[in-house]
Amino acid sequence: MIRLFAVLATLMFALPAFAQNLPAGVDPQNAIVIETKNGNIVIKLRNDIAPKHAERMKTLARDKFYDNVPFHRVIDGFMAQTGDGERGNGTGGSKYPNLQAEFSSVPFQRGVVGMARAQSPNSANSQFFIMFAEGSFLNNMYTVVGEVVRGMDVVDKIKKGNQAQNGSVADPDRMIRVQVAADMK
Repeated sequence: MIRLFAVLATLMFALPAFAQNLPAGVDPQNAIVIETKNGNIVIKLRNDIAPKHAERMKTLARDKFYDNVPFHRVIDGFMAQTGDGERGNGTGGSKYPNLQAEFSSVPFQRGVVGMARAQSPNSANSQFFIMFAEGSFLNNMYTVVGEVVRGMDVVDKIKKGNQAQNGSVADPDRMIRVQVAADMK
């Protein structure tokens, strides 16, 4: 009877980990899950190279700042940008101060997640972008904060913007809910 109880207790505590269904080697404390109408996107945060930016994304996810935020700028063959929970159009940030750049040697490849910023390298705040393709011209100019480890097929389905209007999207797709994987129930 005690063994049965121990097995059941172990399964009950393991269920949240199974429910997250993360790829092997992904730490749920350093992963973000973005729910969209087309499925989930799982981002492994690179706290090893951008600890302040990774922590900011987790904080904003926990604040529900990213929930229902649009992919306001999406350029086919380049990237999908989101994270403006203040205004939704790429001109806003969060209540937190801007971050100092954390540039690294990690190249901008398909699936890499970078922090958007204004002209100053130290102006990243809440917005981020997911690369559709290689973008070496961004290397050492923007902070790499993570990489998509599951759901690039979902990223590829994000509604594209108008090329003539710098990727501006009419009636954009949205991040329905964004959570730190460890917090998912």
